[in-house]
Amino acid sequence: MAKILIIDDDQAINELIKINLELQGYEVMQAFNGIEGFAKAKQEEPALIVLDVMMPEVDGFTVAQRIRQCADIAETPILMLTALSQLNDKINGFNIGVDDYLTKPFEIDELIVRVRALLKRTKQIPKSSAVRELLTYKEITLIPETYSVKIQDKVQKLTPIEFDIFNLLFQNHGNMVSGAKLLKEIWGYEPDDNVETIRVHIRHLRSKINKISDGKQYIETVYGGGYKLNV
Repeated sequence: MAKILIIDDDQAINELIKINLELQGYEVMQAFNGIEGFAKAKQEEPALIVLDVMMPEVDGFTVAQRIRQCADIAETPILMLTALSQLNDKINGFNIGVDDYLTKPFEIDELIVRVRALLKRTKQIPKSSAVRELLTYKEITLIPETYSVKIQDKVQKLTPIEFDIFNLLFQNHGNMVSGAKLLKEIWGYEPDDNVETIRVHIRHLRSKINKISDGKQYIETVYGGGYKLNV
């Protein structure tokens, strides 16, 4: 079973998460500050990291950034625990490369669902692109080995989640993909409070695609519904 590292200075929460993940059969390691957590992440190379934001000395954002800059663990999924609910805080985390957020206080069942969904990303090829009908259509080519998209002769690297989102839109090009379907296919669950999560990832994805699109707007927002890729 997968190895999970919890980095949280709140011993009660850390222990609660550990007990419940172990009941699910996971091997769980604990760290109680950012310095210890980063060291254990490098040493143990866990399949997933549960990371708190508000920690003394070194906060969760800094730890996440260091993880993303360390080649051996750069692709490790990170579930960030935070008492912060502002959109700017989520944007900060997503810019660093955090995969998902869970706001305190949270239900332990929801944490387990999100852990299971994120662990599906541990394979080299992203989950939603493991079975594909096509890799190239007109001027667009997907490169799953490097999580990249090529338009004409320009290549843009994406995060694994951004690649999965683009691939889902790509496989349904010309048709709207609802927010509910994005949550179901990419994150593996359908919470009713994660509209901001989708919007933030789409915003970052659109910004990256626009760098190689020569002015063409490929990703269209269908207001009240979802998103569509126009090729």
